[in-house]
Amino acid sequence: MSHQKGKAGSLEPGITHFLKITRSYWSGLFHCYDVEGLPRTNNDLEQAFGVLRHHQRRCTGRKVAASSIVIRGTVQLASAIATALHCFTAQDLAQVCVQNWQQLRSDLRQHQLHRIQQLRFRRNPEAFLDTLEKLLL
Repeated sequence: MSHQKGKAGSLEPGITHFLKITRSYWSGLFHCYDVEGLPRTNNDLEQAFGVLRHHQRRCTGRKVAASSIVIRGTVQLASAIATALHCFTAQDLAQVCVQNWQQLRSDLRQHQLHRIQQLRFRRNPEAFLDTLEKLLL
C-alpha cells in the first residue's frame, strides 16, 4: 500500500494517515486474518458465542444455556470453532501435550472450586466464614 500511495491522487493523505496509525499497532493485533475461520469482529465473535449457546441448549433440552458455560466456556468455544473448521482424528488427539492438558484441567478445577465457594457463602455466610477461620488458623 505504501508503494502505491502516489497513484492514489487525492486519497494520498488518508493512506499516509492509515499507514501511520497501523504501524503503531502491536504486531499480533490482526492475527485473525492469518488464521482461517477465526472471528474477525466483535459481531462475528458474539455470533460464535450465540451458536455455542444455541447448540448447548439443543443438546441439553434447556431453555437457557447451562451455567457450565461460565466455567468451561473458553474451552467449549475454542473446541466448537476448531471442530467446525477441521475434522479431528484419533491421531490428532494423540499428539496433544499431556502437561498442557493437565494444566488446563487444573485451571478449570480451580475456577470450579472458586464458584462452589461463592455458592456456599451465598447460602450460609456464617458457616462458610467459620470454616474459613478454621482453615486459616
